[in-house]
Amino acid sequence: MKVVVIGGTGLVGSKLVEQLGQAGHAAIAAARSTGVDTTTGAGLDAVLDGADAVVDASNPGYADPAEMLRFFELSSRTLLAAEKRAEVRHHIVFSAIGTGRVTGGYYRAKDVQEALVARSGIPFTIVRSAPLFEYIYDAFDADRAAEAVRVPSIRIQPIAADDAAAELLRLLQRPPVNAVVEVAGPNIYQLPSLAQQILTAKDDYRPVVTDGDATFFGARMTGEALTGGAEVEPDSISFQDWLRRSLAPA
Repeated sequence: MKVVVIGGTGLVGSKLVEQLGQAGHAAIAAARSTGVDTTTGAGLDAVLDGADAVVDASNPGYADPAEMLRFFELSSRTLLAAEKRAEVRHHIVFSAIGTGRVTGGYYRAKDVQEALVARSGIPFTIVRSAPLFEYIYDAFDADRAAEAVRVPSIRIQPIAADDAAAELLRLLQRPPVNAVVEVAGPNIYQLPSLAQQILTAKDDYRPVVTDGDATFFGARMTGEALTGGAEVEPDSISFQDWLRRSLAPA
């Protein structure tokens, strides 16, 4: 099976490309650095030639909500049109749990992207993932100049990028479901408690303040739960095990 991974040099995309290769599939990492631009269409027709499936794991970052919305709308329209020309038989988009419920920020942009995929006429699977360990870890560690870390009081069920990529691989080997599939990690946490664990592990002793006005991935959410309803794979890594591995000497 030939699979084109849009965003194939990023966190989840690169792991999926590696796992596809190990499983004996032809995996192509498509990104601007490899000559493929989904906003302009450059390189798309060539890379999609003969592709059986496409996984869109692209991500412009979380800093600017307007830019996120612009990127996902333009990129998805351009990519889906090219897939129709190439007669791609399965489109998988890597989305986020909370899409459709949480308004604003990253979740608004993913809502628009999902709608374009569902209306495209291409057989699809929308994979909504809980927040990734790696992104949460980086977000809390990013602004060391702040006096405190302010987070909303929400429940989350984070997942390791390796496990998220493994779920994408599993779904690629099945027919399109033309619906939403949720993926999440093995444990549910209160975000303030998880933030404290991360900061302590990094020897960062700033206080964690629960703040209803604080944003998470660019969106305000009060009482929202970023948890999945799907069965968790039995070998999914827990946050504590992942954190220990990430801090272990190389």
